[in-house]
Amino acid sequence: MDIILIKGDITELKVDAIVNAANPSLLGGGGVDGAIHRAAGPELKNECLELRRTKYPEGLPRGEAVITKGYNLPAKFVIHTAGPRFGIDDENLLEKCYINSLKLADEKKLESIAFPSISTGVYGFPVEKAVLVVKKVLSKFKPKHLKKVYLVLHSDYDFKIYEEQFRSYKK
Repeated sequence: MDIILIKGDITELKVDAIVNAANPSLLGGGGVDGAIHRAAGPELKNECLELRRTKYPEGLPRGEAVITKGYNLPAKFVIHTAGPRFGIDDENLLEKCYINSLKLADEKKLESIAFPSISTGVYGFPVEKAVLVVKKVLSKFKPKHLKKVYLVLHSDYDFKIYEEQFRSYKK
C-alpha cells in the first residue's frame, strides 16, 4: 500500500473515495465537511438526510464511518467519519476514524482513498499528535484491495509536519 502526501484540495482528487471529516449530523458544516458537501452537490445532502432518517437518527457516532456516493466530485464515493473533539472526547476515537474508514474502503474493494487531517481543524486536535495516530494506523493496516492512501493537507504547516513524520516511513 503506497502512502502519498499532497498539499491541496481533497475535493479535486480523482480517487475511489475521499474521507469527509464529518460533523455527526452528516449535513455539512465548515472546513472539509462544508467543502465536500458544496463540491458534491445537493444529492449528497439528500443521501445524508436519508441516512439520518433510517440509520443514524441521533447522528453518526464519533469514530464510526459510513459511505455515500460522490455525486459531482471526481471521487466515486465519500466515506464520512465524525472525529473527536480534542479535550472533550476520547482521543482513541481518532484512531477508530482512520481504522473504520480504511476497513470500509477495503470491504467495498476500493483501491484508493484520500484522507484529510481528521479533527485538526475546528475540533482542535494538535496536528503533531494526529499524525502519530495516522502513522500508527497505517503501519498496522493490512489491506486486501487498497493500493493507495493519499494524505491531503490543506496548510503548509500541516504538510510539513506530515512530511517530517512520513519521510522515513516504511510499511
